[in-house]
Amino acid sequence: MSSSLPEDLSKLGIHDSSALFTPSQVGLAKMLVEMGQAHVFRHWPGPGVDDGEKIAFFDQVAKLDSSYPGGLASYIKNARELLADSKAGKNPFDGFTPSVPTGEVLTFGNENFNNFEEIGVREARKAAFVLVAGGLGERLGYNGIKVALPSQTTTGTCFLQHYIESVLALQEASSKLAEDVQAQIPFVIMTSDDTHVRTEQLLESNSYFGMQPTQVKLLKQEKVACLEDNDARLALDPNNKYRIQTKPHGHGDVHSLLYSSGLLKEWQTAGLRWVLFFQDTNGLLFKAIPSALGVSSARGFHVNSLAVPRKAKEAIGGITKLTHEDGRTMVINVEYNQLDPLLRATGHPDGDANCETGFSPFPGNINQLILDLGPYIEELQKTGGAIKEFVNPKYKDATKTSFKSSTRLECMMQDYPKTLPPTARVGFTVMDTWLAYAPVKNNPEDAAKVPKGNPYHSATSGEMAIYRANSLILRKAGVQVEDPVTEVFNGQEVEVWPRIVWQPKWGLTFSEVKRKVRGSSSVSQKSTLVLNGKNIVVEDLSLDGALVVNARDDAEEVKVEGVVKNKGWRLESVDYKDASVPEEIRIRGFKINKMEQLEKNF
Repeated sequence: MSSSLPEDLSKLGIHDSSALFTPSQVGLAKMLVEMGQAHVFRHWPGPGVDDGEKIAFFDQVAKLDSSYPGGLASYIKNARELLADSKAGKNPFDGFTPSVPTGEVLTFGNENFNNFEEIGVREARKAAFVLVAGGLGERLGYNGIKVALPSQTTTGTCFLQHYIESVLALQEASSKLAEDVQAQIPFVIMTSDDTHVRTEQLLESNSYFGMQPTQVKLLKQEKVACLEDNDARLALDPNNKYRIQTKPHGHGDVHSLLYSSGLLKEWQTAGLRWVLFFQDTNGLLFKAIPSALGVSSARGFHVNSLAVPRKAKEAIGGITKLTHEDGRTMVINVEYNQLDPLLRATGHPDGDANCETGFSPFPGNINQLILDLGPYIEELQKTGGAIKEFVNPKYKDATKTSFKSSTRLECMMQDYPKTLPPTARVGFTVMDTWLAYAPVKNNPEDAAKVPKGNPYHSATSGEMAIYRANSLILRKAGVQVEDPVTEVFNGQEVEVWPRIVWQPKWGLTFSEVKRKVRGSSSVSQKSTLVLNGKNIVVEDLSLDGALVVNARDDAEEVKVEGVVKNKGWRLESVDYKDASVPEEIRIRGFKINKMEQLEKNF
């Protein structure tokens, strides 16, 4: 079916061509003109010239229109309001007073922590996991997708494999506690144009890392239109006058994607209660998830933000309760560069300062959320999944009349609580940083510039954090683990602990690790210990070298004991600029020289 275009549009270069445009395309053209976007058509030639490109233009506009809550007209309207606020220098926190919200502070390994872990494992069979993985690793100096990057190079396990194996371990443990048929925990990955195909390929070529393909759903995030000025005029692609320039909208899109996909209703019908959101390159996260989920359940939190202690003015957002002078309240993440001025403006002359604990009273947000499914669906039915947006134009000068380059609206996953009613139970769970947070997001050059004492958040520090956490957990379980040494890789000074790695099914919780560690064992600093299997027990082991234990899941209890001494595996520096070394090794600044090991297979 097709239609003629109105005369006013024909004057703009969209000439009457009843064979070319459908009624819906005519409708999109009219909408664009009504929204002040006539400039996108001004260069169009007459009928018969570039007709294919014209149709492709409307295909793109239709996609931009359908993928944004309320459509493209709503996007332009929202953009005008936010751009006007930005130009006027409007403070989004005007009228709000900050205070410390209610939450739970956990200490790893004590009775309270262990109780919450057990509750969390029990609840896991009623959870769905959502991995926000729309980014490439270019910022890290890695050309692949971030989830394909090895979380550590001792076993080479990539982030996606680690996450899936962690969910499968939770799935099995939860069903066992409930003494019920094993439920399949849904696993959703939000991808983007950049990552979708490669994520599919990574899953398919690795047989979904042991997960049932039906458990895994990929939801692709679309980009949003770029804006060229304060009037929110759509920016055309500099390389193609028939395309609107687009950029990512931010990970807040995960909420609208889940809502429009119908998955949330499916999960509710299936009796699920929790949705857990997590980011793509934090190798420690699943050590914190069981206890945090336990907190959500025991405290009845509708929203639970995982957090770590933060130093005042540290470059990490603070979880803050905001109370407006009109009585409104909300508990949200406030970015570190906004928290200090907000505190100073509301009767705190020292601003963002450490308290008697040596840390800021405002916990550091690590962007991992646990939401109660019922209230989450209720809220999204009101908002359609739209999240409060912001705009961050780079102005050419102080007049704020023109931009250095096009901008766009953005939204963040953690801003979901901004629209919640005051009755919503929004809290946090604070974990030790060493247990919960070691993201990989900085390339070696940027990491090396980080002031001494601040976290590098690089592939180097992320890998070392995994060894540190596993060493400290074994120490807490009674193993004598030798102190680390300090070394420098890629200009970053890091603690090098014994390279201890286990599969999630070996030690999902601290109580499980304690159950599998017996007697008196010791591990030297130069050692590597790899535990691949479920039923492995470490008892009276003295390790000074490399030991790899592989056990099938149906193997009876496998006891690792006695004295193991060999040359082991040694870390050797590599040059970040040496192109002959694979990228995933180069960005760490070291490789593993496997000199000698004992490998046991059961």
